[in-house]
Amino acid sequence: MIATPTKLNHEVKDLSLAPGGKQRIEWAGREMPVLRQIRDRFAKEKPLAGIRLVACCHVTTETANLAIAIKAAGADAILIASNPLSTQDDVAASLVVNEGIPVFAIKGEDAETYTRHVQIALDHRPHIIIDDGCDVVATLVQERQAQLAEVIGTTEETTTGIVRLQAMFRDGVLTFPAMNVNDADTKHFFDNRYGTGQSTLDGVIRATNVLLAGKTLVVVGYGWCGKGTAMRARGLGANVIVTEIDPTKAIEAVMDGFRVMPMAEAAPLGDLFITVTGNKHVIRGEHFDAMKDGAMVCNSGHFDIEIDLKTLASKATEVKQVRNFTEEYRLKNGKSVVVLGEGRLINLAAAEGHPSAVMDMSFANQALAAEYLVKNKGKLQPGIHSIPAEVDKEIARLKLQAMGITIDTLTADQIEYINSWTSGT
Repeated sequence: MIATPTKLNHEVKDLSLAPGGKQRIEWAGREMPVLRQIRDRFAKEKPLAGIRLVACCHVTTETANLAIAIKAAGADAILIASNPLSTQDDVAASLVVNEGIPVFAIKGEDAETYTRHVQIALDHRPHIIIDDGCDVVATLVQERQAQLAEVIGTTEETTTGIVRLQAMFRDGVLTFPAMNVNDADTKHFFDNRYGTGQSTLDGVIRATNVLLAGKTLVVVGYGWCGKGTAMRARGLGANVIVTEIDPTKAIEAVMDGFRVMPMAEAAPLGDLFITVTGNKHVIRGEHFDAMKDGAMVCNSGHFDIEIDLKTLASKATEVKQVRNFTEEYRLKNGKSVVVLGEGRLINLAAAEGHPSAVMDMSFANQALAAEYLVKNKGKLQPGIHSIPAEVDKEIARLKLQAMGITIDTLTADQIEYINSWTSGT
């Protein structure tokens, strides 16, 4: 397959920011040894040569290292932002100036600009899509039917995106394979738990400078992101309440030592609310009415729909910015509710996203998933596919190796025992 060359183009805030962005990309790369090893191999083998690739991701220093690895693999790639507030403008500039990668991303871009960038991405006629939230794939399926036959596959690393892909598959409109990077062990066990846990609270603290110790913090949802957020909040001295709809996850939260209750009961108690569900309107009008004066709400799920901001705005007599990424809604009942990061991903709106060390494994999965799709072109059925277990374990092995940690291996006797059904008591 021969790709048509991409004319270098871009839409970034300011190319003069590139030197600072390059420095920060290199700093992040120091903490990403697994992706660096993959990039070195890609540079030699060129597994994506001739492939047109679109990446719709948070444009951060970590994503920049993924983009550089993808280019090293020979792909004709362009990058767009997956979230209007997550772009780091100096990073976007550096990718254009120093790496020759077309980037269409500006921090704070409006919905119209974001939608236009998705269309620009699809104008690239991608063979491979690296998606964050499934917007590119969903737009392709709805608006670009003629291009579907050109797509080899997509990779997706968000819970929200996987939910959307599952719905598309049920409706019979997903006509190509999708790699479920989100559920790889080396992604959700670490990125969702430790990455989201730390970066979410980092965003909250940068936006507000509040002391979390002694605060009542409500975590809405106890998936891997919720677990990490609750664990880190408790470590900083917060009194953590969890709300859930899944009885199994609710039991787990209880046994992990957290109070569990419905949102209606938690609303009057919380000083800070963090949503991590991937669903819409998990904090609604009746919850705002019940909150204490000055309660803060924020979101660490992919889209800005978890908090019902339209209803909150309709209840407000005044909205004013009190700090960067911090808006106070003065309600008709005299109380105020403070919204952080416009209800978008607080860890990327007000901070820098996940630490590089944890994104090393997530983006290693993304890079290897793209390679896997190309190597298995025509062999994979349409639908959602897991990352092969051997790939997942190899990423974990490389990470341990980079950390200077060794582990045991099975003896011949142990291998024989675990493969036998006759041995036992």
